[in-house]
Amino acid sequence: MSDLKAGGPQGAAPVASPELLERSRRHRRHTLELLTVCAVALVPWTVLLALTLPSGYKVHHWRVAWVGFDVLLLIAMAATVLLGWLRHRAVIVAGLATAVLLIGDAWFDVSLSFGTSEVWPAAALAVFGELPLAGYLLHRVMRMISLAQWPHPGGTLTGEQQDGSRDC
Repeated sequence: MSDLKAGGPQGAAPVASPELLERSRRHRRHTLELLTVCAVALVPWTVLLALTLPSGYKVHHWRVAWVGFDVLLLIAMAATVLLGWLRHRAVIVAGLATAVLLIGDAWFDVSLSFGTSEVWPAAALAVFGELPLAGYLLHRVMRMISLAQWPHPGGTLTGEQQDGSRDC
């Protein structure tokens, strides 16, 4: 709370201290630098995989991999439901995770069933189930984010942000 100054008239949002704003900018810059390095490093790695991975591979623990993935998807969905019912803002993270897992599930179901009779049911489930649900969740997440109150570029914080927890 010491990073915030009184905001003028009663009811006006407090103004963040220069130290808080600088720390927030530094965290953002470091995060973006890290992600930039990772994205750049991922390009040659992806090319290497495309050139060296075999087109077929005998998989061990196939059941463990798929059941584990579906358990992870179930946990993400359940967290989204629970946080949604509780009206907790962390529902945004859970909803986004669920959407990403649904997209990944659709991708792997379809791509790993190419050349088999299972490709059509996998594609149908992806097109009519997983991808529409993921799209709906992404739409809802984006809507919730657009309704959120964010720090004003001029340095003021809303009441919920006074604790400095959103300085990243």
